[in-house]
Amino acid sequence: MIRTIRLGGRRIAYETRAYFRQGDSVFFTFLFPVVLLTIFAVSFSEASFGQTADGTEVTSAWFYLPAMLAAGLLLSGVQNLAIDIAIEKSDGTLKRLAGSPLPVVSYFIGKLGQSFVTGLLQAGVLLALGFTVFGVPLPDEPEKWGIFAWVFVLGVMTSAILGIALSAVPRSGKSAAAVVIPIALVLQFISGVYLAFSNLPEWLQNVASVFPLKWMAQGMRSVFLPDELVVLEQNKSWDLPGVALVLGLWLVVGIVLARLSFRWIRKDS
Repeated sequence: MIRTIRLGGRRIAYETRAYFRQGDSVFFTFLFPVVLLTIFAVSFSEASFGQTADGTEVTSAWFYLPAMLAAGLLLSGVQNLAIDIAIEKSDGTLKRLAGSPLPVVSYFIGKLGQSFVTGLLQAGVLLALGFTVFGVPLPDEPEKWGIFAWVFVLGVMTSAILGIALSAVPRSGKSAAAVVIPIALVLQFISGVYLAFSNLPEWLQNVASVFPLKWMAQGMRSVFLPDELVVLEQNKSWDLPGVALVLGLWLVVGIVLARLSFRWIRKDS
């Protein structure tokens, strides 16, 4: 077991280095939320998204920061791992690993650890950008940062596990991006990432509530947005127990699906 964990730690370092050497992955998963936050902050700089109790205007950067943090979790986990693993299946990487002494648990530790490291770095960049460039006020209550911590950890682990499960869907590495990216984009549009969730039709809000991204975004909004904006939520509540419950359920579902679907090589190869 100790050897498995040690090899998993080495895989985290290897997977993280390999990730940052892929320019397209870095842009479309790591930098994409950073670019979007900048675009939204500049494009809607004159718009108001609400007020705090003392009359302070909620700027576009302030409003969109938690949404971009949630989107980053989805991209670092679901999109990145689903495409990456599908490519590794297609190009023979997993077949070579199957013939090596590397335990499959160590491989998963490497993938999950990579998602955690890249997600944490991405969150740091987003928070630094929002605070230093766009003047977004960050919470000063320790309990708020405690909520951020568990939403982040649960969100990134759920996204990563679902990404591993989703990697079984593409028929080849070449088709992986065409299969996975539209799924990620649709989830972002219906989950209150690009559009204010309260502006979506009620039926679409109900559909989005089935999926984890809506709850990750809601959890992040509870941390970074003023309490006055809770009226914009579906039930006029941050519903943090609901956030934990839905993400926990999806984590279990993802583990089951990944266990049933993951193979070192495709069955039809």
